[in-house]
Amino acid sequence: MSEALLYLSRENVRALSIPPAAAREAVLQGFRDHAAGLSRSLPKSTLTLGPGHGFQAMTAASSAQGIATVKWVAMAPVAAGSPLPAVSALICVSDYETGQPLAVLDGDEITLIRTAAISAAAASLLAPAEPQTIGFVGCGLQAHAHLAAFRDLYPGLTHALMLSRSRSSAERLAEAARAAGLATEILDDAGALLAHSDIVISMVPGAAGMTPFLDARRLKPAALAVAVDTGRSWKPETLPAFDLLATDSLEQSRAPYGADGNPVTTVAFQHDLIGLAATPQPNAAAGRSLFAFRGVAFADLALAHLAVAQARAQGLGTVQPR
Repeated sequence: MSEALLYLSRENVRALSIPPAAAREAVLQGFRDHAAGLSRSLPKSTLTLGPGHGFQAMTAASSAQGIATVKWVAMAPVAAGSPLPAVSALICVSDYETGQPLAVLDGDEITLIRTAAISAAAASLLAPAEPQTIGFVGCGLQAHAHLAAFRDLYPGLTHALMLSRSRSSAERLAEAARAAGLATEILDDAGALLAHSDIVISMVPGAAGMTPFLDARRLKPAALAVAVDTGRSWKPETLPAFDLLATDSLEQSRAPYGADGNPVTTVAFQHDLIGLAATPQPNAAAGRSLFAFRGVAFADLALAHLAVAQARAQGLGTVQPR
């Protein structure tokens, strides 16, 4: 029996400073491993208590990485400007062969890194060539993680546009984008942001009474929309304007999700990142593409494996007796 556990706090995970390129490649390899049958995972098990409120369990095991993981996620609505996070998570890591617990990690930072890495991985397969303008709909912590991931993936980006219900959040993201060398503009018009962006990242939290407001018909003829919010901010009747619709796992989701938390009926996903990572689609970047996703357990496993390996190499974390 294992006599000790490695515990990585939020600050420990931050201190690792996992490079965006390393996170993106770890996630892509996780999708390739899954396509090759080297990992197994279950779709999210979700207990929904209300809009934006619930609990999830995400389980995966990888013979390639030699570990199994479970991420426990709690979600709760928060008011604009609240210091409380909308999502809180922990990850437990066990040995693949023996089942013995190896580590416990703060899942919030891993989720931030993993989500942005999945978005960037999808963009590397679906986005138009040499994008110059990126638009952020929602400017919270995920937007900052996505800014770092996409700035790394596309050093040729020149402009960043922001749209947020919180002016202060938009200003903080604009400041970070300017520090990264981008020209910025904070907009109040969603249509203008869509019309001028090569890549759009929507990250709108779920809330009771939310009304979708993004119109896919306003996008450029060649553009990528990444719906971190699973699609809830996009008007369902406009989704047929997309030429290609993809998700992370077709086993988990067959269509984007609407503001009511249910799959939309206007479109269905045609591809998932499991298939695209193994066999990229030619001409995928020639039209409008939507990548809407809920997150898969084996991507969390890939980032947890990377974090634990780096922490051990750097001597970070706390060893706790069982």
